[in-house]
Amino acid sequence: MNIIITGASKGIGKAIAEAFAADGHTLLICSRGEKQLYDAVAMLQTNYPQCVVKAIAVDMGIKEEAKKFGVWCLGFGAPDILINNAGQFLPGSVYDEEEDRLEQMIQVNLYSAYHLTRTILPSMIAAKHGHIFNICSIASLHAYSNGGSYSISKFALLGFSKNLREELKSHGIKVTAVCPGATMSASWDGFEVDTNRIMEAADVAKMVYASSQLSSQALVEDIIMRPQFGDL
Repeated sequence: MNIIITGASKGIGKAIAEAFAADGHTLLICSRGEKQLYDAVAMLQTNYPQCVVKAIAVDMGIKEEAKKFGVWCLGFGAPDILINNAGQFLPGSVYDEEEDRLEQMIQVNLYSAYHLTRTILPSMIAAKHGHIFNICSIASLHAYSNGGSYSISKFALLGFSKNLREELKSHGIKVTAVCPGATMSASWDGFEVDTNRIMEAADVAKMVYASSQLSSQALVEDIIMRPQFGDL
């Protein structure tokens, strides 16, 4: 199968790439940082020689780049699974966060998924097959202190997922919204956190992979995960 994963050079995206690489699939991946991306490619090809990995560095927060990545992916055939994982977390409150923070969060966390999905959907619809995973957040479900525009953008991504689910069911395409709580990733760089209070990226990857293995008659619409001891 052809698996598209955005933001695949670290964190949840990288863990998801490993889960599918272990099963010998073709991975079409991207991230903004070229060095980290190709380091991830080298790791995947070394550890999982049964898989095929193709990669290109793009900034998914730029509309033209997101569409470019989609066209590039279609060059390898119709995708079976799309995982919209590219995103960014910047803390702040609506009343005092930096000017243009909302625009930045919407571009990276919502528009990236919107433009890529629209680019590849015609091929999925023609095939009457496919599964889209949108990596949302617990911040998609309720507001929290210092969430600001990040939380707003993740609420919007969950809304995007709900609309896609309704629109695509008749085309045989599945849509799953993934809402993880605190997970070890680059979002926590610079913060002191007890590792016993935070999930591993591989935990999220296992749930995404398992959900992709169901029969055509079944769908997990929402995956909600939290650390065992609750939200931070």
